[in-house]
Amino acid sequence: MQATDLTDKQKTSDDVIEIGEILRRLPHRYPFLLVDRAIDYIPNKSIRGIKNVTINEPFFPGHFPGAPVMPGVLQIEALAQAGALLMSKTLEADISKHLILFMSVENARFKRPVMPGDVMEMPVEVLFQRRNIFKFRGRVEVRGELATDCEFAAMKADRPEGGR
Repeated sequence: MQATDLTDKQKTSDDVIEIGEILRRLPHRYPFLLVDRAIDYIPNKSIRGIKNVTINEPFFPGHFPGAPVMPGVLQIEALAQAGALLMSKTLEADISKHLILFMSVENARFKRPVMPGDVMEMPVEVLFQRRNIFKFRGRVEVRGELATDCEFAAMKADRPEGGR
């Protein structure tokens, strides 16, 4: 399925997560929120994050002038945020009390550049879960073509008091 191929049923179903819910479930904000929407959410199993990449992204003026390419580490961050969204919704995490923390990344590979105008589709699947720790496999796809893939892990942790 492509991000633009949503049926009317899917646009209103429980497997679609719009930006309002993303903002309630993730603490990230501009310019570091890298998931615009999610589809195909299955609790404890998988999610497909969507990121519309525009020339207005704050990293493009410096990466690279005249030849904008989205940094690979930010593609991995976008995957991690999609995984965090899956965890937050599955675990019903309260972001005023908990954070989803990135723990590790393994086997990252970059196959094609992501550029302004691209729509990143990020299927993320749970490889295993043990209490509040999840291990994932994620991919960045652009027009059905693999751009990035990796495995990564994250954990739900108590939010530090006092904002430290």
